[in-house]
Amino acid sequence: MTYSLFHYFEKEQGPFKNLSSLPLEDASQLLARLRREGQVFAGKRTDDYLEIRRDLEQRARELFVAKGGRPRKRYPHYMTMGECVWLRSWYKQSGEIVIDLDQFHEDSVSFTYGDLFPTMRYADGRPYREQVYTKQEILEVIRVYGLPQEWNEDGSKGPERYIEAQVWDDEAIGRFL
Repeated sequence: MTYSLFHYFEKEQGPFKNLSSLPLEDASQLLARLRREGQVFAGKRTDDYLEIRRDLEQRARELFVAKGGRPRKRYPHYMTMGECVWLRSWYKQSGEIVIDLDQFHEDSVSFTYGDLFPTMRYADGRPYREQVYTKQEILEVIRVYGLPQEWNEDGSKGPERYIEAQVWDDEAIGRFL
């Protein structure tokens, strides 16, 4: 089976915007504005979100490097493996970009079975917690567990609702930047 990576974004802002790539003060101000406006999912994030996010991204990067990954960016761009209709609801006017997985160098994209936050922080003993996977590894995890967006579309069976791809370079997405 072949897979595509999906990126969802606010059309007004454009694709592949990452809070972590901004200076901390700018990111904090943007997050505060989103909270005040309260119109998008990002406006529901906690005060310590940015700190936790940067720590988790650094941890994911280190785990990926330990598996042979070669990140070319300090912080990743985020995509999902396969479509996730639920993510569209995070935005006022959702945009979507779809890129075939084979367009990415294997050493530039890592995966978590679920969003990075619950994958790295939710302690329920599931074997895919606190793990970062390579392309070949995530294909095996999918063979065993399936796609979360198929077996847990409404989130009632746990926090994993999609497989997150962390894209650590701009090559495959460059035409969208």
